[in-house]
Amino acid sequence: MTDILYTGPIPAERGGELAMGGGRSETSALSGTEGGQGMTTTQNSQRPNACCFCWCCCCSCSCLTIRNEEERRRRRRRKRISQDTKMETIPNCEPCPKPSVEEIRLWSQSFDKLMRNPAGRNVFREFLRTEYSEENMLFWLACEDLKQEDNKSVIEEKSRSIYEDYISILSPKEVSLDARVREVINKKMQDPTPHTFEDAQLQIYTLMHRDSYPRFLSSNIYKSLVQGGSRTSSES
Repeated sequence: MTDILYTGPIPAERGGELAMGGGRSETSALSGTEGGQGMTTTQNSQRPNACCFCWCCCCSCSCLTIRNEEERRRRRRRKRISQDTKMETIPNCEPCPKPSVEEIRLWSQSFDKLMRNPAGRNVFREFLRTEYSEENMLFWLACEDLKQEDNKSVIEEKSRSIYEDYISILSPKEVSLDARVREVINKKMQDPTPHTFEDAQLQIYTLMHRDSYPRFLSSNIYKSLVQGGSRTSSES
């Protein structure tokens, strides 16, 4: 009779495999026997769907408003400012006479009064610089300048410059605009006019009004000017 050779695992070896962790690697547990697949499927069914979780996060992020984006950037890069700001220390970006104490106080009554005053714009611009959002004022001023032009070639040149400086996503001075306004600008840039950036200018004006202006009124820059003006008037 022909001898039959036993080719299965030796009991001692099988015991050694069990002692070393069951003899199944993590890979074989995922792609091995039918029983192993059943166990893996059960475990996976009890885990939260990572893809769904990520999708929810992305959806939430996409719903962030422009104001929240501005706030996040401000908090990330904000720096402390001096307690003893004086009007003489504010860069005179727009030529203007020194404002009176009454003018400085009027700036707190409305954002429009602040923006209509050249000295007020200079002070507010300095405040925006401390928050690294000066580009909002620069863009607004550039749009105001464009509105004064009537020469077509100059309008095209200034429009292109404004687009490259404040609208292009490649610019370090890019302002925060929503997709709708950007689409409007891209269409208008095919034939620029003095009002090409009108919608964008209004959006940035609103952003400064709602987001930056309240912080400006409570800032050391503005408070120091008000207190300094009060001391000067009382001394005289």
